Amino acid sequence: MPVFAANLTMLFTEVPFLERFALAKEAGFSFVEYLFPYAYRPEELKQLLDLHGLHQVLFNLPSGDWGHGDRGIAADPGRVEEFRAGVAKAVDYALVLGVDQLNCLAGKRVPGVDDARHRETLAANLKFAARLLGSKGLRLVVEACNHFDIPGFFLNRTDQALEVLDLAGEPNIFLQYDIYHAQREEGELAATLRKQLPRIGHIQLADNPGRHQPGTGEINFPFLFKELDKLGYQGHVGLEYVPSPDSRSSFGWIKEMGY
Repeated sequence: MPVFAANLTMLFTEVPFLERFALAKEAGFSFVEYLFPYAYRPEELKQLLDLHGLHQVLFNLPSGDWGHGDRGIAADPGRVEEFRAGVAKAVDYALVLGVDQLNCLAGKRVPGVDDARHRETLAANLKFAARLLGSKGLRLVVEACNHFDIPGFFLNRTDQALEVLDLAGEPNIFLQYDIYHAQREEGELAATLRKQLPRIGHIQLADNPGRHQPGTGEINFPFLFKELDKLGYQGHVGLEYVPSPDSRSSFGWIKEMGY
């Protein structure tokens, strides 16, 4: 049975961020995730998690200036020092929050830099991050994002992400498999899960088209969930979707699909 984690960046957006923890608990969730914790003190966030009996399962490494279009900096040869300083900051947050794995976003291609240089930079940064995380008992996951939603993103497909993980060569690096991004970019969802599950550390979902909750689009989620059960997936499934028409009513699919 999948263990769902409410993504507080995408859900309950009608209220300020710090109020979303209580709403997640009221909706029946025990696990949460969100993009970034860095706007708040880690102790403040940990207090909210504890107050509402929640466990946080994931957040992203610092990823540049999100408001001005950055979607990660790990593949940027000109921002290596910034990336590595961000990894140390993320580890500090993870240790306070009790989070055992962090996601790395590669970012967009830099004009004038070829793919080989991007790949070399990304692999070296992942090795650095994985070793620092590993020294604290943490895991690193890496995500591929479709080129329709994020034009220019360096990692679009599962095979591209796994190639870079192989180059980095550290045992605590895994794939974050986002079902929505994978459907838009490559399909083959069940086949990929069957083939790559040992290398998948975290899963996220949204339906397609629209990036709304399961049951609003073309993806056969009941089939995929049964596959995950058969394959013995032990991780969490993050609900990283745009709720329609609102968060509370969007959770109906969970009961309808028998969870």
